[in-house]
Amino acid sequence: MDSKLVDPFGRVHDYLRISVTDRCNLRCVYCMPEEGMQFEPTERILSFEEITSIVQALAPLGIRKIRLTGGEPLVRKGLDQLVGMLSAIPGIEDIALTTNGIYLAAHAEMLKDAGLTRVNISFDSLKPERFAYITRGGNLHRVLEGIKASQKAGFQPIKLNVVLMKGVNDDEVNDFLRLTLDDPIDIRFIEYMPIGDCGDGWKSGYLSLEHVLKTCGDKWKFERCSNVYGNGPADSYRIVGAAGTFGLIHPVSNHFCGSCNRLRLTADGNIKPCLYWSDEYNVRPLVGNDQAVQDLFYKALGSKPETHDMGKALKGQLINGTPTLRHMSQIGG
Repeated sequence: MDSKLVDPFGRVHDYLRISVTDRCNLRCVYCMPEEGMQFEPTERILSFEEITSIVQALAPLGIRKIRLTGGEPLVRKGLDQLVGMLSAIPGIEDIALTTNGIYLAAHAEMLKDAGLTRVNISFDSLKPERFAYITRGGNLHRVLEGIKASQKAGFQPIKLNVVLMKGVNDDEVNDFLRLTLDDPIDIRFIEYMPIGDCGDGWKSGYLSLEHVLKTCGDKWKFERCSNVYGNGPADSYRIVGAAGTFGLIHPVSNHFCGSCNRLRLTADGNIKPCLYWSDEYNVRPLVGNDQAVQDLFYKALGSKPETHDMGKALKGQLINGTPTLRHMSQIGG
């Protein structure tokens, strides 16, 4: 057995995205329905000790990067304790957090002190009323305070994630790009994805990210750049002379499956080899038996498909598997 986490297509996996909760203080339109969500009871959510044990088993196999997600990870009390536990594991070099930013101002400093490396903040509008509409109640001011607190704490880079939606926030592209002119901020535009039981409704909000390049080019000169730390699947650009960058993540129109290096662990202890498909492997009963945990991750990797079929789904074409019915919040954003 290879000591590294390599799938049948030769892709080496060194990155684990860990959802610490399926709960969230917001109800973003692309993430979960406004009502009717059934959340997992506390006893079915992995404890910090279980999460740490799983990562300890995987670090010798080459897992180097961790991202904590949710739901909203900061609704989980004591998250800095988990960060400290994970940062103490030999071989773990990078621990990042994806958050909606509402609670970030109160936690940024202690998370940095515990060993958190980077933050990604969901930031889908610069207009308070529109932000509240997209998030179904979110307070833009609190997110802005979270961004300031992250800058003060010394996180670098700070990435702001914008899910671009046709007819919703696609008129704000230049406003987002201006944020990169004077500050070392990375704006990442993300295509609207068909995750969860969403029917065909997502198609009306889908917009190719070529819109970003055209909009930027009409106002500024920009250039490709390749030195954005931890930028993963994003194609990165910089407005000439700007302090920050902007990136395009286009899983639908131009998927990046060929270079995928990530696995996902859901809050209830399931390994997901691919975000889009329904395949899951429950690792929780094996926690504490490192060999069994490793064997199940190898098994999950062995079933990882070469690609997802989001592009086919957009075009109404026949797809090659069963898409997940879990909402993004239940998987880990």
